[in-house]
Amino acid sequence: MSLAEQNTKGRRPALLPRWLKRPAYMLGLIAITMLGLLFVTFLIGRVMPIDPVLAIVGERASAETYQQVFEDLGLDKPLLVQFGYYLWDVLHGDFGVSLLTAHPVSEDIGRVFPATLELATLGTLMGVLLGVPLGVIAAVSRDSWIDQIARVVALVGYSMPIFWLGLMGLLIFYGILGWVGGPGRVGISYADVVPPVTGMILIDSALDGNWDVFRDALSHIVLPASLLGYYSLAYISRMTRSFMLEQLSAEYITTARVKGMSERAVIWRHAFRNIRVQLITVIALSYANLLEGSVLTEIIFAWPGIGSYITNALLSADMSAVLGGTVVIGLIFIILNVGSDLLYRFLDPRAK
Repeated sequence: MSLAEQNTKGRRPALLPRWLKRPAYMLGLIAITMLGLLFVTFLIGRVMPIDPVLAIVGERASAETYQQVFEDLGLDKPLLVQFGYYLWDVLHGDFGVSLLTAHPVSEDIGRVFPATLELATLGTLMGVLLGVPLGVIAAVSRDSWIDQIARVVALVGYSMPIFWLGLMGLLIFYGILGWVGGPGRVGISYADVVPPVTGMILIDSALDGNWDVFRDALSHIVLPASLLGYYSLAYISRMTRSFMLEQLSAEYITTARVKGMSERAVIWRHAFRNIRVQLITVIALSYANLLEGSVLTEIIFAWPGIGSYITNALLSADMSAVLGGTVVIGLIFIILNVGSDLLYRFLDPRAK
């Protein structure tokens, strides 16, 4: 037997091809994270001081009715068995029925989530398109009046309560000046005019060619999206400035300048290129925070999104809706983290 045959014989065959190992690892990580999220939400539903049976049957129900519903919900089973039932239902897209709307929670989330997605996406785009250049310019003009203004803008965005900014915005731009639409996604006369395709009214009205609805929806979304965009801008510009200052003080930047490279090329081709991976994480976290943290904005502007849906469900002791919304928000964070990891590998070959 040759030496090559002996080496081959001593090796164990690989369980997976090399090109499948990374996707399998990512899928396994997602599955474990999602399982942990479901277990935490399940425990929250069990330790909350709210009786799900009383929320369904009411306080005047008989003991027999209470016991029947108690058994129908599987609450008489061991906790591990209850979690198994819960896991099985969630994997089949069943989050239960909302006590507030009397509809399946999955249908309610499918109805309200596009509104939040539209609002948060527009706000994030504003934050990125304005925050990244502002952070770069502030870093390049360090300690100048431009840098001072950029830092004040970011500080105000962090310090001012968003509900106060929302109320002042409605008072000035809607109540006094009349430049924007009021609360809600569209005016009453345009409600349910456009057939829902994506659930995002700007896209649906454009697909339908109804530009009157599009303009009305744009006038309603511009103010809440601008507030979220300002909040996102404050975070993104501050982090961009910090990343750029670190790169501009590096030796390779000095070398590039000594070689006679233009300042524009030094800033954008070298320094900015090396902070792209870090910015991906910042933007992804900002986007996720707007998707799950726009509760106050949605309440102030009567925006029928998932934030206001979860809040109303919590105030009504509708735990099926609360837990269903929580699982969806957690899934969004997981997806954005995985997407960030994939973009790392695309933008930075060293990450491979």
